[in-house]
Amino acid sequence: MSKYLLNKFLYTVDRDPELVARYREDPAELVAWWEDAVANRILNCTTGEASTWLAFEDHERRALVGHDYQALFELGAHPFLTLTLFIALFEDAYDEPLGFQLEYAERLAHHDLPHPDIAT
Repeated sequence: MSKYLLNKFLYTVDRDPELVARYREDPAELVAWWEDAVANRILNCTTGEASTWLAFEDHERRALVGHDYQALFELGAHPFLTLTLFIALFEDAYDEPLGFQLEYAERLAHHDLPHPDIAT
């Protein structure tokens, strides 16, 4: 399991409106493309260097494809990254301005402290 890779996915997708739209419309396609094209790219690297070993495990991929932010939280993805990305994905589906945030808090409320470790 790689919390780093989960967080890298959440971070890079959340910062690109086109990727957010693709993730909303066809999460399986976006996750597969991202894993192939971006996962091993070294961010902010201008020399074209890349790593070769990073890949999602099956349960991580399922959580990403299923938009399962509760599972991602339990896997140690950073809660700020999951919250901001999933607000972008789903806030328009709620009638009230904080509708998604309230659902997010409710679905994660059963977790006692300490929360899952988010260190990468």
